[in-house]
Amino acid sequence: MAELKSSILIVEDDEPVRSSLAQVFRVLGHQVRDASDGLIALIEMRREIPDILLSDLNMPNMSGFELLSVVRRRFPSVRVIAMSGAFCGDQIPCGVTADAFYAKGSGVAALLKVIESLPFANRQSREMPEPIWIQRNGHDITGREFVTIVCPDCFRAFPQTISGTDGLILDTSCVFCRSLIHYGVIEPLDAAFPKRFQPAPRFGRAPIQTVQGAN
Repeated sequence: MAELKSSILIVEDDEPVRSSLAQVFRVLGHQVRDASDGLIALIEMRREIPDILLSDLNMPNMSGFELLSVVRRRFPSVRVIAMSGAFCGDQIPCGVTADAFYAKGSGVAALLKVIESLPFANRQSREMPEPIWIQRNGHDITGREFVTIVCPDCFRAFPQTISGTDGLILDTSCVFCRSLIHYGVIEPLDAAFPKRFQPAPRFGRAPIQTVQGAN
């Protein structure tokens, strides 16, 4: 491990797993905070930005897919590790906005190795920010399908009705601050996510298909 210990924010909805990871890193001398979902993690990050974010992908309220997308846009200096038991190996699943990936159950030694190999973030802003990946919420009382979007600029949440949007990158405006938000809709733990929702490169292929203000 590096001589200068990092501050780490652990985001995990499974309390025993979250507590165990926090204890390991505290013993190693790191400054550790934890959160049970993405919304609580954003509140923690507004108080103090961590050096490293370690986040599960499948969580209630705000999934890791969405959290990592927001963090990359608003906190580009934070080094991000995604973790999940739904993917194998140490390769970052396509479409997951992270610097590294840890497969749950691989052991503490494997996780420490991932942290040691993390590159220092040196990211530049893009002309078009990466989309936020949001898991489906279900249907409202009128039967319309919707998702809950957390604005990456003002961090406030609002519902967004969706219909016939599979495989598309959508955009809408935050109902509070009017910021333009690009987002894609995924199924919880959708194994087809990497292929179905991988954005096309800006050159050499057709541009991303966009739907204006899906309502």
